Amino acid sequence: METICAALEPQFPCREAAIRTLGELIGDSREAYPSAIYLFGHSGTGKTALTRAFLRECCRQQAVRIALLNATECYTTKIMLENMLDSLAPRRATEETFRADNMLEFVEQLRRWHDQGAKFQSFLIAVDNAERLRDMDANVLPVLLRLQQQTSLNLCVILLSQLPFEKFYNKTGLTEVISLHFAQYNKAETQRILSSYFFQVRAQLLKQFSKDAQRLAICEAALTEDFYSNYLNLFLSVFYKACRDVPELQLTARKCFSIYLEPVLDGTVESTDVSRLWRHIAGPLRSALTQIYMRIDKPPEEQEASAAIEDQSVRKLAQSLELPYYAKYLLIAAFLASHNSANQDKRLFVKHHGKQRKRMQTVNARAKVAEKMSTTLGPKSFSIDRLLAIFYAILEEKVGLTCNLLSQISTLVHLKLLSFVSGEQNIMDGSARLQCTVGLEFVLYIGKVVGFNVRQYLCDFM
Repeated sequence: METICAALEPQFPCREAAIRTLGELIGDSREAYPSAIYLFGHSGTGKTALTRAFLRECCRQQAVRIALLNATECYTTKIMLENMLDSLAPRRATEETFRADNMLEFVEQLRRWHDQGAKFQSFLIAVDNAERLRDMDANVLPVLLRLQQQTSLNLCVILLSQLPFEKFYNKTGLTEVISLHFAQYNKAETQRILSSYFFQVRAQLLKQFSKDAQRLAICEAALTEDFYSNYLNLFLSVFYKACRDVPELQLTARKCFSIYLEPVLDGTVESTDVSRLWRHIAGPLRSALTQIYMRIDKPPEEQEASAAIEDQSVRKLAQSLELPYYAKYLLIAAFLASHNSANQDKRLFVKHHGKQRKRMQTVNARAKVAEKMSTTLGPKSFSIDRLLAIFYAILEEKVGLTCNLLSQISTLVHLKLLSFVSGEQNIMDGSARLQCTVGLEFVLYIGKVVGFNVRQYLCDFM
């Protein structure tokens, strides 16, 4: 157990307690395993990666047979059971093909292995997205939880899910399991995890500037752990409240770090001048926040590709998005509502809005610079009523307000093209507030698909 924990703790910072708990439960194959363990927590908390790494270490260091499955891929009971048998088969039987059409045949096969001497070996089964087991045959989940008792093998079933175990209870009841909760990382823990990739980021940047001696020298001198830690502190001040998913934060942090480093490499800002570096990065960070889950931009190792290729990837994603016709107009209306001031709606969307006197104060206020453009600063929240008002203003045909139309708003939220700011359960009464999460280029191509000029209705371009 100690060797397994020592190998995994450096790989998974801030999860030392979970590793120790798993080590005490299943870290020693010479001791009896618990019949079932249930791991649950939000996505991005490391439960799947940690479990896979732990089981592989058990397999490498001890005489343990493991099966790593994803219930989403095993969409029928037969596929799941046969994959389990193929993974758990003793070494002398690995070339055989095992069949199991139901749980009875699966249990009988495991019993035969017990009679043939496999009782001296240990077995670990991990099933990710375990909530899908509820949609399989009614006896699948109860049998898996009692598999050790029914086969007399030293066997443990590990279930991983985002739901608490109470959501699995049915009318017949289930065996109690050992539950282990993977809590979301707090801000300090998130910064510690992202900081652990410092040397990897540094090596990548030094390799990128290997042909530019001047920039390479500046990068080697400026890129210290304190400098990277200051950047992550600024980065998380913008992103932490909106996203707790560590893999997503890691990708976005790497993408934005090259922008943060630019003025230092150019010699215009000192690496210790945090306030000026913040003013430089604030706008791009807010812009990146609107595309946190879209994956439109390429990772840092591919940033040398041309802008034309990036533009093509955005267009391909927008054109391949299979949305209903009205849902595309709702997405455009949501973007306009997020990036236009509400007091400009009458001037933008009403044909006969009356004359507007031009004053120098008004002209100067509308003089846009890149840092002040709303499309750069990020989206603002809007109400359902305002969204529908803009939708009907930009749509040429007349459409009735139906439940089907309102359900398309929920579809856009489910696809993470819109996100709730407040009132998630109040779409029907209009009190919910949302914001648009897609960028300008994405919406421009959606507008081209339906033949609508988005720029014509944005205050930034008027």
